[in-house]
Amino acid sequence: STKGNPQQQQQKQHERGITGSFNKKRSDNIVKTCDTNAGIKLTFQVQLAHGSPTGIISGFNNIIQLYQAIANCYDEITMDDILFCTINTHRICMDALLCSNININDFIFAHIAGQKKEVTLIKTEPALGLTITDNGAGKAFIKRIVPGTITSQAKPALEIGDFIEKINGESMVGQRHFDVARYLRMLPVGSTLVKLIFFLFFIDLKCSA
Repeated sequence: STKGNPQQQQQKQHERGITGSFNKKRSDNIVKTCDTNAGIKLTFQVQLAHGSPTGIISGFNNIIQLYQAIANCYDEITMDDILFCTINTHRICMDALLCSNININDFIFAHIAGQKKEVTLIKTEPALGLTITDNGAGKAFIKRIVPGTITSQAKPALEIGDFIEKINGESMVGQRHFDVARYLRMLPVGSTLVKLIFFLFFIDLKCSA
């Protein structure tokens, strides 16, 4: 067709150096173009990880602007609903987390907060067996769970990608991952941890081995 697919449109946009939005028309495949800063010309394709039409975003130069650009593409979410993004896979794969670098052909998948769950643990040993990271916008989440540790045996189960919203009633929103890890580390052995955690839509979609 004369319009081409979204990737061809992206390449044409890049080659022409157009600073404004180039596709605001809704279709079955493309939601809309969201341009937050017309001075930045690169465009990227994005979808919600649990399934959505493709959005075209541009004009961001930090993670918060990226999340806002994604949220602007979809009426059903806000920026605060985004827990993290993965690159080129919709699965919850910590090796594919979006960090600081994005290549021009990368496809971004945004993982959205779902239902809350409460998990109670007793800290029976100093190490909980968790690796924690954060999304750069105030949400710390579980990156790794060491098998055979306290956290690996939690019920309801803790999952990679779970956002740690509260610990013992204290909000962890706005904290960096090292702050949350320090808080957990400083809790004395024998203490009870009550965590209130968001989990993701389609939590069963794991990174394939």
